[in-house]
Amino acid sequence: MKENHKRCTLPSVLEEPAIAIPDELQKAFQDHHGLVFRTAYRITGNAGDAEDVLQTVFLRLIRRGERADQLKSPESYLRRAAINAALDVIRSRQADQTVPLPEEPSGQLQTAPSQASTFDLRRGLARAMAHLKPRSSEIFALRFIEGLGNRQIAQMLGISQVRVAVIVHRTRQQLRAELRPYLGDRS
Repeated sequence: MKENHKRCTLPSVLEEPAIAIPDELQKAFQDHHGLVFRTAYRITGNAGDAEDVLQTVFLRLIRRGERADQLKSPESYLRRAAINAALDVIRSRQADQTVPLPEEPSGQLQTAPSQASTFDLRRGLARAMAHLKPRSSEIFALRFIEGLGNRQIAQMLGISQVRVAVIVHRTRQQLRAELRPYLGDRS
């Protein structure tokens, strides 16, 4: 006995409609995806996180729609977006992890060795940057991770060069204090 099966073609509920990407955004991706990835990688220290940041930045740009075409300086915008998204990744990772500090039998906290590994120092810097105010961490990343000068940062952010210098100075002091266990006597 042979059964007669008819194929039913229903549209899949799980299929998402294709997103039309404007030519300008496609060009922005082609021109600047390396910049966004490198910026994110320098901050997160992790290629997987940097790829997530890259995706996040360009998805946000797509969601902006027509407003994305109106960017005055795409490179500047994308660099800042990468910094902020990378710092968000670090902050969210920290919120998910809490590690108790080991104690000595005497009840006093152990101090970190004066010569920490580069990995530990990098991780400590990422944690310390996550505790900064968003503007301070952005300016610090632009200055010391991206290598921009105070004048460039001031123009990019629309603030005075003096304000940039003050924020850089205060941020360095705060980070130096937080990184003292990793730096030993060098701070």
